[in-house]
Amino acid sequence: MNEHDDARSGPLCGLRVLEFAGIGPGPHCAMLLADMGAEVLRIEREGGNGWPNPVVDRGRKTLTLDIRSEAGRARCLELAQTADVLIEGYRPGVMERLGLGPEELLQRNRKLIYGRMTGWGQTGPLAKAAGHDINYIALTGALAAIRGESGTAIPPLNLVGDFGGGSLYLAVGILAALWERERSGQGQVIDAAIVDGVSSLMTFFAGLLPSGRIDMQRDRNPLAGAAPNYRCYRCADGREIAIGPLEPQFWRELLERIDAPEGLWVGCADPAEWPAQAELLERLFATRTQAEWCALLEGSDACFAPVLELAEAAQHPHLRQRGVYQDLDGIVQVAPAPRFSRTPGKARRTLRCSSDAGWD
Repeated sequence: MNEHDDARSGPLCGLRVLEFAGIGPGPHCAMLLADMGAEVLRIEREGGNGWPNPVVDRGRKTLTLDIRSEAGRARCLELAQTADVLIEGYRPGVMERLGLGPEELLQRNRKLIYGRMTGWGQTGPLAKAAGHDINYIALTGALAAIRGESGTAIPPLNLVGDFGGGSLYLAVGILAALWERERSGQGQVIDAAIVDGVSSLMTFFAGLLPSGRIDMQRDRNPLAGAAPNYRCYRCADGREIAIGPLEPQFWRELLERIDAPEGLWVGCADPAEWPAQAELLERLFATRTQAEWCALLEGSDACFAPVLELAEAAQHPHLRQRGVYQDLDGIVQVAPAPRFSRTPGKARRTLRCSSDAGWD
């Protein structure tokens, strides 16, 4: 299929999504739905959302409206009457003040799935306070577990909060509500809060804490970068590699391939031994370049990968062979995920429309 062919395809083909422009998780969720074939119509204010992004903003029609005006509000009400899904990411109460809240819209369209994306949620003492990803993951215990060598917590970009606990949980909620609507014939409101989603992501760790199988302190948590068999090492050329052979058989494979010194063969069960073992590996990995370690370890069961910059990732042979990245109008973009055997998704252009434009 021609990559510039914008014909709709994908498992959500025929789904109508009305998106009120925001930043972060709301637009990302709308991109995911558009990639899977949904027809997304974005309402944005004059000048856009301040964060133009040709990748995340792809696959929509865009209408510029003043939703605070009577005419803009009327147009939004008209579009919402025939939409399947609505996505908004304003603070609680904003849409209600505009006359576009869920109560009013569900009275007009009882099948509407009304998705609300916030950091703190629609309720609670902090619901109307400003915040960003770093604040939400701080409150949930996720940020405290991600620390550097200095001991200070390090924000993991905004992957954990905005996208991991935000847009993906909103997308799951929307799809679940659509499934339920098939039986009930009724829409509903989705309160997708980043603090809820990140807390859900943390269940793996919360579930292991009572048994003592894991410790959230960085120097005792094998998944936090302190264990010698789950961390990054600098090579002779200053570049880094990542190893993760947690299982004994994978650890042995790594040790055999790198001709490891005797001090590493005792295993990695004792945190007291981790600093000394990590030092041995630091010295060993510093003897060769990243490319040399790739030649020796990549593709083996040593649980190995080079640490690549984002701009390099698209050129890695594995991602190239799978077509993880593609060119769309001269911009390298990640391809839709996940993949479907019969109804594949597709990255599409954004189309700016006049205010009287509607659904296809």
